Amino acid sequence: MKKILVPTDFSEEAENALKVAAQIARDYNAEIYLMHMLELPLHQVDALSSHSELPEAMFFMKLAHKRFENVMQEDYLNGITVHETVEFKKGFSNIKEICNDHSIDMIVMGSHGADGFKEMFIGSNTEKVVRNSHVPVLVIKNKHQNFQVDNFVFASDFNKDNRETYKQAAKLAESFDAKLHLLLVITASNFITTAQANERIKEFTRDYNYKNNSINIYNDETVEEGILNFSKSINADLIGISTHGRQGIAHFFNGSISEDLVNHANRPVITFKI
Repeated sequence: MKKILVPTDFSEEAENALKVAAQIARDYNAEIYLMHMLELPLHQVDALSSHSELPEAMFFMKLAHKRFENVMQEDYLNGITVHETVEFKKGFSNIKEICNDHSIDMIVMGSHGADGFKEMFIGSNTEKVVRNSHVPVLVIKNKHQNFQVDNFVFASDFNKDNRETYKQAAKLAESFDAKLHLLLVITASNFITTAQANERIKEFTRDYNYKNNSINIYNDETVEEGILNFSKSINADLIGISTHGRQGIAHFFNGSISEDLVNHANRPVITFKI
């Protein structure tokens, strides 16, 4: 992992994500691309600023650059190469192109933007990034003084189309020296026996068997609740799931996990594109 993209709206949530990205960057000797996406409707500029004589884009580019300068003075970024990038485009649907342009390996971002004025810059775009990114997206909800992953839950239906995402999760667990908890949630509408579930997971992991793992079959009313409840029961440091992009996060069985998992989980969540 050499290049980490951190979208920012300069909110507290975005700063929490940047601090985690800085810790990861130190561990991997990686560079950070701190990106500010300008999405403000141009006709609102005059109402917000006395700088109406400037072109709208230039004014907000300069404002973003000033905020970058303030962020760069933070001690937690000392010694880390941080690149400033401002994207004056509409939405995050082009996140794949942005990652390709900078050869990004991972995105780290806060779970939502701030209210009021700050929201005009980036807003709550986590779901847009998760849907459209082809690189892993690490979603941070809280402050982490020391971001350490000892217990990593990888929840899946363990069908064949998820195998590549499992390999990514296993490699990440290995890099963190973490225990990987393989989780299959069983619900009443999608019942299989414990023996069938165990056999499915063993077959699924046969080609890439990360040794430091556990197999977990968990019963709950919904897959989302099962993931959250199991993760709480082991005090997981990180939850990993697969995403089918615009179809939503992690299609399990015949349904799909709601994007509420990213919004509601108090723990960090990382998504892998199928």
